[in-house]
Amino acid sequence: MNKTILLERLQKERDQFELLLNRVGFARRLTLRGVSGALTVKDLLAEVLAHEQFIADRMSEIAHGEKYSPAASFTLFENFQREYGYPDFESPLFEKDKVHPLILDTYKTIDFDEIVSEELAVYASILELIEQLTFHQFLDHDLSHRVAEHTYRPYRRAASLIRRWLKEFTSESK
Repeated sequence: MNKTILLERLQKERDQFELLLNRVGFARRLTLRGVSGALTVKDLLAEVLAHEQFIADRMSEIAHGEKYSPAASFTLFENFQREYGYPDFESPLFEKDKVHPLILDTYKTIDFDEIVSEELAVYASILELIEQLTFHQFLDHDLSHRVAEHTYRPYRRAASLIRRWLKEFTSESK
C-alpha cells in the first residue's frame, strides 16, 4: 500500500473513531466502567494512545537511522517498558488480547481531556512522519502494515467494544 492510500485509509478510520468518541462524550459516558470488563472509554483511548506513541517513536527512529528490535527476553521487555512507558507491542512476549496493566496504571490519574490532547499530538506526529519518510523506508520497515497495526486497527477494536457497550447500555436503560 502506498503512502497516499495509507493516509486516506487512516483518515477515514480516524474520522469514524472520532465520531464515535464524540457520541459517547456527548452522552457523558467516557469514564463509566463496563465497556469491556471494568474498562472505560478513557482506558481504551489510553490504549490507542500507547499504540500510536509506539509507532510514532519507531517511525522517528527510522527517520533518524536508529534500529529497533522487538524485545526477545523478559528482561529486555521490562527494560523497554521502563524506558518508554508503554509495552513493546511488537515483541513476541506481548499479550495482544488485553489492555496492558502498565497502560491502565500510567493513565488512571490523568484526565480524559489530557489523554485526548496528547493523543491528538501523537496522531499529528504520525501524519508528519508518514509524509517525511521515503518510499524505501516504508518498504524496508513494512510501515504500511505496522502503521495500520498501531493506528486504525486499535481504533476498530476500541470502536467495536464501545458500540457493543452502547447497544447494551441503551437496551438496559429502556
